[in-house]
Amino acid sequence: MIWLTWRQFRVQGMAALGLLAALAVVMLVTGLHLRDLYNSSGISTCKAHGDCTTVEASFLAHESLLRNLLGPLLLAIPVITGIFWGAPLLARELENGTYRLAWTQSVTRTRWLATKLTLVGLASIAVAELFSLMVQWWYSPIDKVNMNRLTQGVFDERGIVAIGYAAFAFALAVTAGALIRRTLPAMASALLGFAAVRLIMTYWIRPHLISPAHTTTTLEFGPNLGFEAGPSGATFVAHNPNIPNTWVLSSRIVDHAGQTPTTQSLHRFLQTACPSIGAPPASAGGSPPSEQAFQACVSQLSASFHLAVTNQPGSRYWPLQGYETAIFLGLALILAGSCFWWVRHRLT
Repeated sequence: MIWLTWRQFRVQGMAALGLLAALAVVMLVTGLHLRDLYNSSGISTCKAHGDCTTVEASFLAHESLLRNLLGPLLLAIPVITGIFWGAPLLARELENGTYRLAWTQSVTRTRWLATKLTLVGLASIAVAELFSLMVQWWYSPIDKVNMNRLTQGVFDERGIVAIGYAAFAFALAVTAGALIRRTLPAMASALLGFAAVRLIMTYWIRPHLISPAHTTTTLEFGPNLGFEAGPSGATFVAHNPNIPNTWVLSSRIVDHAGQTPTTQSLHRFLQTACPSIGAPPASAGGSPPSEQAFQACVSQLSASFHLAVTNQPGSRYWPLQGYETAIFLGLALILAGSCFWWVRHRLT
């Protein structure tokens, strides 16, 4: 049965192996070049001499095309292998009626399904994780600059989560094929189901896999802090701060007592501390406040308010990777178990 499964799968397996080999050559050449650029750019020592912005921007400008392609490709590989390898595994047999012959031989339907699920499923997982390791190696100089592995997209393209994604996509496609009994509809259903579960995990479950940490940070003048004009005067707003290697979930302005000020109290504070900014809108011919007035107002704000930040720190990267991988592997096992039950009790 193992030999038969390999003969039926060898074309897809060799094609995937050839694609991985071609990508490995490209990534090896460009990855070594990136490492040479990183070592000669002075990024590792720029912090001791001042601003690193120019040096980092110059380094990140290299290999931008390949960098923009590798991430989406890695996100697509688990669902591609799941759809094209998993969906036809049962759906093709049921659609063509060949399962009647296959399951009346000396091999039982349970052993037939177990062998195919194991060999093809492990191949799907291996392809996804091998490519994930290749991408992780290629991106390592870039990750040293960006310093945030927890951001969406980066987290999904590193570590061990590709194992869970590939196993779940494959098991979902096999299950869809068993239920629908048609290959193309099973592929479409698996694609939609995989995308839906990934979105739910990313936006609703992953932030709460571990109880978030709560920290405080000072207000900063720049893209994170600004002023908004209103009919009765200006108020100020602060967006999520950029904390290195930290996934910021939310932030809010609070006073020294930890209380969130109301809009009215912020108006009153600005009218008192920063009259040129907090006053009601001037006539059409009035001039806007100067940059010095804005900076002086920010200093006044920082003395009275700060940001309360809810976040996942970088130290939780591997625990989050482990929990998410375990969830997807668990879902894959449940789906595989349902396939066995369906094949033994529902298919005749």
